[in-house]
Amino acid sequence: MLDSLLRAGFRFVTFERYARYLGVERDGFVALLETAGGKVQLFGQVGYHVGEGIAMLVERAEGKTFVWKDESVAATPELLAGYARFKNELRRLLQSENEGRTQF
Repeated sequence: MLDSLLRAGFRFVTFERYARYLGVERDGFVALLETAGGKVQLFGQVGYHVGEGIAMLVERAEGKTFVWKDESVAATPELLAGYARFKNELRRLLQSENEGRTQF
C-alpha cells in the first residue's frame, strides 16, 4: 500500500497534532490515513496544507475557502480541480488496496 502511494506521487508527512495517523501529501493537498481491521482508510476529510495545519474546504458568503484556524486560502478553480484529483486518486488507491471496502 505505502509503495503504491509513493509511486502515485504522494509523499509522507507528519503533523504533531495527529501523530497517530499517517499523513500523505501531493500538490499541497493532505489526507490523514489510519489502519483498522487490516485495511488503510481515510481519517476525516482531505484538506489543504496551510502553515503547520490542514485547512478544510468550507463554503462562505464570498465563496469556497480552505480554512485552518485564522488562516485561509481562496479555493480557486485550479485548487478545486487539484482537490478533486487528489481525492479521486487517493480513493482509487485505497479501494484497490482494500478490495473496494473504503468509503469516503
